[in-house]
Amino acid sequence: MYLFLLLAIPSSVTITALGSLGRPSMIWGILMVLWWVIAKLQSRDAGLYPVRQPVRFTFIVFIIVALISFAVAMFRGQPADQISPAFTALVRMLSWSGVLLISIDGIGAKGDLERIVRRIGIGAGLLAAFGIAQFVTKTSLLDFFSSIPGITMSFVEVAERGGVSRVPGTAIHPLEYATVLNAALPLVIAAAVSHGLRWNLRKGKYGWWIPAALISLSALIGVSRSAIIGFGVAALTMIPVLPRRHRALVIVGGLALAFVAVAAIPGLLATTVNLFAGASNDPSTQSRTGGLARAPEFISASPLVGVGFGTFLPRYYIFDNAWVLVAIELGVLGVVAFGSIFLAAIWSGITARYRSNDPGISLLGYALAASVVNIAVLFAFFDGLSFPQSGGMFFLIAGLCGATLKIGRAQEA
Repeated sequence: MYLFLLLAIPSSVTITALGSLGRPSMIWGILMVLWWVIAKLQSRDAGLYPVRQPVRFTFIVFIIVALISFAVAMFRGQPADQISPAFTALVRMLSWSGVLLISIDGIGAKGDLERIVRRIGIGAGLLAAFGIAQFVTKTSLLDFFSSIPGITMSFVEVAERGGVSRVPGTAIHPLEYATVLNAALPLVIAAAVSHGLRWNLRKGKYGWWIPAALISLSALIGVSRSAIIGFGVAALTMIPVLPRRHRALVIVGGLALAFVAVAAIPGLLATTVNLFAGASNDPSTQSRTGGLARAPEFISASPLVGVGFGTFLPRYYIFDNAWVLVAIELGVLGVVAFGSIFLAAIWSGITARYRSNDPGISLLGYALAASVVNIAVLFAFFDGLSFPQSGGMFFLIAGLCGATLKIGRAQEA
């Protein structure tokens, strides 16, 4: 249900009566954390070999830093229009906690883990197909949501760059769309290699390469440096674990797909080359480099705990970098805590890979760690935590890394 609300319902859709708190995926995340609390109060037996969870620990530290920063900001005094965004940011964090905690503690069997990974792959494949449909039609195909009573949706448009359409899918921004797809790509490749994570299945063993191809094509036609870099990181991190018989297929297939896209879409090659060749003169690049130059000015206002999570509004400056914005809003402690979540998730996935004798858990641990690496890189190109899909996908995958560690350690025990 969370995946459906996160990927299928446009990020800009809200329940009118609830305002900024009315995003369906956010509401479901809050219900999930309540469910987790009730389940913990009722549980008497963990059911699995007890495992320390660094992902859960680092996320709790991140929440504590955010609450301290919020309290300091409120005591310091804030303009009236910054109080509501700060409160909304804390509610958003509460929703993320439901996603992460349910993923870690609610998934206790290998079959459950494989099932949710397959559903992420299917959802990402369908989302990529929808983005390709937007690219072909040059329309958002989402206007009907605005006619639903009680629903408010911001206008989503298909922009152009160099005469080539830049689609957002169901996301608010094309970069959010690209982050979700590239984060799912290692999982889809893992499913394709293992025949849908069912190692003895022989029928339909090539079916999982379809969503992999759709996601790859979406990255190639996205006319975005970030999307291409994310695709490159996902592909390069997964090549080492591909069986030798698949490596040539993946490389040749990717090159063939790129050739077909360039041949079929006029101006795509020139626009893509100009994105990198003329990067120094590109407004988005200049904005990012200018933001890095101005970051110390804003961080110096409160270097330890920041100015307050969710209080740095676009009217001050727009940083296309989640790491820099965390440094401003949560200070040095916030950056350390935020980075620790990434490190803990990567460590959990890699540990599960090398501790488990199960080829499925070993492959999933590596693929989930590769997804977290991809998200960490892409968060340096836009403010991922400010967007529902990218933030929700990160904490879901981080939670799955913890679940993989738990299952792998239980098998080892």
